[in-house]
Amino acid sequence: MSRYFFDTHDGVFHRDDEGSECTNFETARTEAMTCLPEIARWSIPTGGDNRAFTVMVRDESGAIVYTATLTFAGLRLNREVP
Repeated sequence: MSRYFFDTHDGVFHRDDEGSECTNFETARTEAMTCLPEIARWSIPTGGDNRAFTVMVRDESGAIVYTATLTFAGLRLNREVP
């Protein structure tokens, strides 16, 4: 097993200094895809209508081997008339 590190950016950069053991690259890739919606789930309601959430996966040597971004764009279509 190899150790992969999952740095995230949701308006603020969060470096993963601990990492996770993954069987292979595909397992790390799947983990990156799985964590993005979970990060967004808790951040979207507090951060406005236009957000981007990114995960960058680093291998044991520190090289970025995968990156993924999930974007959220909300737009109010009707306005209440006072």
